[in-house]
Amino acid sequence: MSEELSPSQFVSLFRSVAPYVNLFRGKTFVIAFGGKAISGPFARSLAYDANLLAALGVRLVLVHGARPQIEEELREKGIESLTHNGYRVTDAATLDCVIDAVGSVYLEIDALLSQGLPDTPMANSTIRVIAGNFITAKPLGVLGGVDMQYAGTVRKIDAEGIRAQLNIGNIVILSCLGASPTGEIFNLAMEDVAEAAATAITADKLIFLTDSQGVTDIDGKLLDEMTTDTAERLITIGDWLSPDMKRYLPRAVRASRGGVGRVHLIGYKEEGTLLRELFSRDGVGTIITRESLEILRDAKPDDISGLVALIQPLEEDGTLVRRSRELLEREITRFSVIEHDGLIVGCAALYPYGDDQAELACVAVHPHYRRWGYGEQLLKRIETRARAVGIKRLFVLTTVTSHWFKERGFVAQTVEDLPAEKRLVYNLQRRSKVFAKAL
Repeated sequence: MSEELSPSQFVSLFRSVAPYVNLFRGKTFVIAFGGKAISGPFARSLAYDANLLAALGVRLVLVHGARPQIEEELREKGIESLTHNGYRVTDAATLDCVIDAVGSVYLEIDALLSQGLPDTPMANSTIRVIAGNFITAKPLGVLGGVDMQYAGTVRKIDAEGIRAQLNIGNIVILSCLGASPTGEIFNLAMEDVAEAAATAITADKLIFLTDSQGVTDIDGKLLDEMTTDTAERLITIGDWLSPDMKRYLPRAVRASRGGVGRVHLIGYKEEGTLLRELFSRDGVGTIITRESLEILRDAKPDDISGLVALIQPLEEDGTLVRRSRELLEREITRFSVIEHDGLIVGCAALYPYGDDQAELACVAVHPHYRRWGYGEQLLKRIETRARAVGIKRLFVLTTVTSHWFKERGFVAQTVEDLPAEKRLVYNLQRRSKVFAKAL
């Protein structure tokens, strides 16, 4: 049977991907792959698909490893390959091999993304790629009595620098090498770099290309969707998982909880898996999200007990102004909450003052969930609610979280800048700082 599509099939297929094109335009994807993936026939397909995604307006960060290339360099030079706790023990001689291998892989990727031959998917393309000192590294040190020497981990990602390159249309390439502030070079795990980069730039998607079709159960059946909690439990029992999956799955869980919108784990051995995962309803790999266990919604009267339990400790230590249960019951419609697995773990409230300004109040997230980005989600929801009723300016009073608000666009104000009604009830003993943000 011919593989060529009929005209009606072609039109139907083309139209079916339109919603994804609209959804992905302007979004940021981090695509991570090991040296094994780039050493085979998949390398050219990856270049074609990266070009297509870039042409559709997706902002791309490519993170590559070089494990097999490093092994080859070590064999050629007669250097023993040593690993410990999943990391390569990297002495000076090994580091030289790492640098050579990583450099060769980068040049290969650069060349693949630079081609523009006629009759190929990259004809007439003008991809620009950039690599730079976006990663600050630090040494792993001594692990279990073993000095890891030049093996390191990510200390910091230059998120601002990466975003600046993405904003002008460049594809950013990150490798498994990083420099420390003292000028030393460290060998990093590719999956650590991918997790750190995706989290730092709050990527919409982190995509790991793996040596298996995705996460499978003990019988080999593909698990097409998982929550972070389910994935975390699987990590502890999944002896059947592939080597790549054992390395990538813990990073996928942390990235998802760190604010990355979606994490995908898909195979690289079959042609077109990246596009099939992204542009089809069912996908071909595993997607990890937090959504099935967390619900961001308007508060309702049944939430009063949960709200009291959440904010009471913060009221007792002076972080929040005390609110009686009766007051919460009267003002429950002003609140938005995050519910995780049936528990209220975050809240925020909106109090209008006049026609065009409102107070963001009672922002609270349970300590166990603060690293999951729930505060950011609550802020966005309150801003959306405010805009919907014509609010132009949002202000907040805080005693201990001023930096958090400043990092999210709020600007310091004075008490005199508050609405007159709010100034009358300003608590001089708390001496709260005032911040505001234009919507």
